[in-house]
Amino acid sequence: MILRDRLFGARPQPVTMPVPVIAVASLTRGGTGKTPMAIALAQRLRDARRTVSVVMRGPGAPLKVDERRHGTADVGDEALLSAAFGATWVGADLPATARAACGDGAEVLIVEEDGMTAIAPDLRLLVEDAVSGFGNGRRWPLGPLHEPLSKGLARADALITPGPTSAQERFSPTPIPRFPARLAPLQTGMNWSGLRVLAFAGISRPERFFATLHDLGAELVRTQALTDHQEMTSTLLTRLDREAAMARAQLVTTEKDAVRLPARFRPKVLVLPVRLELADWAPLDRLIAERIGPASA
Repeated sequence: MILRDRLFGARPQPVTMPVPVIAVASLTRGGTGKTPMAIALAQRLRDARRTVSVVMRGPGAPLKVDERRHGTADVGDEALLSAAFGATWVGADLPATARAACGDGAEVLIVEEDGMTAIAPDLRLLVEDAVSGFGNGRRWPLGPLHEPLSKGLARADALITPGPTSAQERFSPTPIPRFPARLAPLQTGMNWSGLRVLAFAGISRPERFFATLHDLGAELVRTQALTDHQEMTSTLLTRLDREAAMARAQLVTTEKDAVRLPARFRPKVLVLPVRLELADWAPLDRLIAERIGPASA
């Protein structure tokens, strides 16, 4: 510890905010569902008449995301997706960005952590994929963890594990409360049954998206897995468009990928929206009320 601090400098102490903070974090690298959880949590708190802002790390000075003016190059795809549901702020300096959100009227902050704890939370929730779990339980680069598992779990209040029922049943017991969850398709009235689709996705686990389409009855004539956050270049989109036309198939992608599409191309692509849902919200609702207090009258 002393040698590391001498080489890299001691980590600064987490900053306390003037309003309650709920941290949405992960102990493992890669996509685990933090953004869907932050969106679901923010929506639930807004439904309870809380004024909520989601805060994420991003480029530059603190910025309130406007989905009509900003693009993924400005704020990132997760922030654009979150902004479609409510107030979202990004910035390189997370505490400064959180303070800007408070100045804008936020009464509760939901902060997405990225492995570094810059803000002191009143409640820290971990989100880990039910299938992958904690991998081999070792720290990067020998494993997927940001920090030792025992230390990370000791700093958290609860664990949310999105994934299928079979994976939930196999998940190892943890010393903190665990709440199973799933990413469920949003009921929009769209009939996917028998629809020939060419599906593409640049998320951490694109095979889950393809499986969801299959379960809805879509006929997947081809799937294209992209890298997470992959740029939607003209060359890529032209190829996908041509292949879909030849196969007489409809292009389909995720909400997160859709925000990276050029405006001229979006009308060609259907989007399958999904929402993170806990099997039972009541225990988490109680925990939130204990930590951040009741909503203002």
